[in-house]
Amino acid sequence: MEAEDAAGVRLVAAADVRAAGDRIAPYVRRTPLLRVPGERLWVKPENRQPTRSFKVRGAVNAVGRLAGHGVRHVVAQSSGNHAQAIAYAAAEHGVRATVVLPDTAPELKVSAARRLGAEVVIVPPALREEACLALADRFGATVIGSDAFDVIAGHGSAGTEICLDLPDAGTVLVPVCNGGLLAGIAVAVKAADPAIRVIGVEPELAADGAASFRSGTRTAWPVELTYRTRADGLRAPVLGALAWEHIHRYVDDMVTVTEDAIDAAAVLLRRELGERAEPSGAVATAAYLTHQAHLPQGPVVAVLSGGNVAIGTETSQEPQEPLAR
Repeated sequence: MEAEDAAGVRLVAAADVRAAGDRIAPYVRRTPLLRVPGERLWVKPENRQPTRSFKVRGAVNAVGRLAGHGVRHVVAQSSGNHAQAIAYAAAEHGVRATVVLPDTAPELKVSAARRLGAEVVIVPPALREEACLALADRFGATVIGSDAFDVIAGHGSAGTEICLDLPDAGTVLVPVCNGGLLAGIAVAVKAADPAIRVIGVEPELAADGAASFRSGTRTAWPVELTYRTRADGLRAPVLGALAWEHIHRYVDDMVTVTEDAIDAAAVLLRRELGERAEPSGAVATAAYLTHQAHLPQGPVVAVLSGGNVAIGTETSQEPQEPLAR
C-alpha cells in the first residue's frame, strides 16, 4: 500500500525499499556492522561501497530505473559523493552523465567523477541547482535529485540491513545533508520496528535540518553559513522537499555536533576499527560521543556515510581510485 502525506505526496514505503534493495544488489556492497570495542556503538561502514559512499545505493536504483524506461542522459548536482555515485551508476547502465559540483568541492571527488566517465561542470556553490536545471534543459536530460523518490528508496536498503543484522538496536544515528539517507533509513527502520529511535545528525555550523525539525517547518540557511563546516558533504542549505516529508513523519529527533567532535570521531573510527571517514561520514559517530548519555538504552548504530579521503589522512584531498565491486 502506498503511503501519502497530508498533502497527498507519495512517500517511499517499505515495499519500495525492499524492491530497491533487490534491484541494486548486483552493484553495491552489503556492508556489515562493526562493534566499537568497549562501547555500545556499532558502525555501518558505507565507506566500503564502490564509490566510498552510501550515495551509490540511491544512484544505482534511480539510474537503473530510468535506463529501463529509455532515459539515455542524466544530470545531477552534488557536493561530490552524489556526483561520483551518479557517474558510477550511469557507467554501469550505459547512460551518459553530467554532474554539477561547487568550486569548493574536494579535488579527489571531482577527479573521481571524471574518472568514472561523467562530464563535470564546476560552478559557485549558490548556483548548483540553477546550473543543473539549465543543463538538463539544454541536453534534454533527466535530473536526479539527491532526495528523489528512487534515491530515497535505494538509501533505505541500508536501514533494512541494519535491522536484519542488529534487530535489538535501540537507536540509529544518520548523517544529514539534504535528508535523503535519513528519510530512507527511517522508512526501513520504522517498518521493521517502530520502537527503534532514528536520529538525524548535522554539524552545528550547518544545522538547517535541525532548525527545520525544531520548528516543524522546512527552513533554509544561507550557503555562507552552511559552508563554514569542514563536513563538505553536509553543506546543503535546506532539506530536500521530499526528504522533509519523510523526516517530519518518521524521524524521532535531530542533533548537532561540533567540528572538534567530528575530528575526534574520525580519529576513533580509524584507531578502533581501521575505517577511514571523511568529516561528513564521521558525524554520526560524533553524535554518539557527544550525546550518548541521553540516548535510549540498547545498542546504538552510527552510519559511517563516506570515506573519500586520501590514504593516511582524514583531511587530504588527493584523488583515489574507486573501490572495486
